[in-house]
Amino acid sequence: MLDRAHRALSIGIVSVVLLIAFEATAVGTAMPVAARELDGVSLYAFAFSAYFTTSLFGMVLAGQWSDRTGPLAPLAVGMSCFAAGLLLSGTAGTMWLFILGRAVQGLGGGLVIVALYVVISRAYEEHLRPAMMAAFAAGWVVPSVVGPLASGTITEHLGWRWVFVGIPVLVVFPLALALPAIRRTASGPADPSAPVPGWDRRRIRLALAISLGAALLQYAGQELRWLSLLPAVAGAALLVPAIRGLLPHGTWRAARGLPSVILLRGVAAGSFIAAESFVPLMLVTERGLSPTLAGLSLALGGLTWALGSWVQSRPGTEPYRERMVVGGMVLIALSILVAPSVLIHGVPVWTVAVAWAFGCFGMGIAISSTSVLLLKLSAPEEAGVNSAALQISDGLSNVLLLAAGGAAFAALGGGAVGDTGVESVVLESHPSAFVAVFVPMAVVAAAGAWVATRLRAPEPVA
Repeated sequence: MLDRAHRALSIGIVSVVLLIAFEATAVGTAMPVAARELDGVSLYAFAFSAYFTTSLFGMVLAGQWSDRTGPLAPLAVGMSCFAAGLLLSGTAGTMWLFILGRAVQGLGGGLVIVALYVVISRAYEEHLRPAMMAAFAAGWVVPSVVGPLASGTITEHLGWRWVFVGIPVLVVFPLALALPAIRRTASGPADPSAPVPGWDRRRIRLALAISLGAALLQYAGQELRWLSLLPAVAGAALLVPAIRGLLPHGTWRAARGLPSVILLRGVAAGSFIAAESFVPLMLVTERGLSPTLAGLSLALGGLTWALGSWVQSRPGTEPYRERMVVGGMVLIALSILVAPSVLIHGVPVWTVAVAWAFGCFGMGIAISSTSVLLLKLSAPEEAGVNSAALQISDGLSNVLLLAAGGAAFAALGGGAVGDTGVESVVLESHPSAFVAVFVPMAVVAAAGAWVATRLRAPEPVA
């Protein structure tokens, strides 16, 4: 991976991942202060949903763009949009301008992540791809620990705007390393002798539909009111046909091979992330931990996630990949199921940290393996479209399962929200509300263990 032929490209790609990871962890820390100073606490959730909805469109666009002309252009445009969005948010004078910046940033993030997958498909031999996926996971370890601390320090002493306007300066380094290497190794269409395919306008329309549908569902999920059914129904009406058109045929019935790989990505990511979102809240409200200590309880997970990704990258494990993924999903389900045991006050608080470390180890195996299998099962000219489908499954499952978990939490005694002067926090909650989140997510993850038995492509008929 770091031989002379791949050294500059690998360092450039990992630098891009480091930048995205640092942004994700740092900006989240500064966001509450930004919303308060811009008088936009009531619009706080839209700063996140704007990023997500436009990134879905960017993923589909990048898939087609990369398959037509190679990943160089979408990666360069994506990084430029990513930086421009940060600058727009960092200089915004109103909350709506801040949200617009997050939307531009999300478009760039969607373009970048799919383009990176296509680069790996084009520039790295099959036996090197697991190691690159492990490097992706490792790239999140340091930012997950350093990002919030650095962002908090900058926000406190210099102001939240410097968190946003400072990151775009860092874009220059990974672009300077990655783009020339991509131009040499992965530019142009997969088959230069074949005619360049035209834009699939139907997929573009479906991408717009899935973005708008996700936005409507997130808007409906903000409050449990009867009127919220209207945007929820409209969002579902847009999402269902869009999902069917953008994901491979057979995804929802877990057809063997590529459809199950893409379905598993969504099942694993959605169930784990939805559960993880409620862990700090549970520790703060039910066990009296400070927000800092509650967040640190998950810090070990970054290391074990990277370790799981490293394990799946070992050459000797390739024949056992499907079995490893089944084991990883079992670990994920068990970790989600064990976490709410701390609602019983006799259970030590560190139980969550241990359980989540094992769950993150399983996630490192499952997430990296789905990426490896996707590229293995994709023809070079289909790597962009299929990579976009994988990321859509990941991102869409996050928002749908988070919305479902949030609705269950609110319906069964979720806490009242109060303003501490820095951020909005839940002041009180009922233990059964947390159980209503964790148990269904554990069931979803357990179902993923069955999906993982269907990852191997069917044998061709003689």
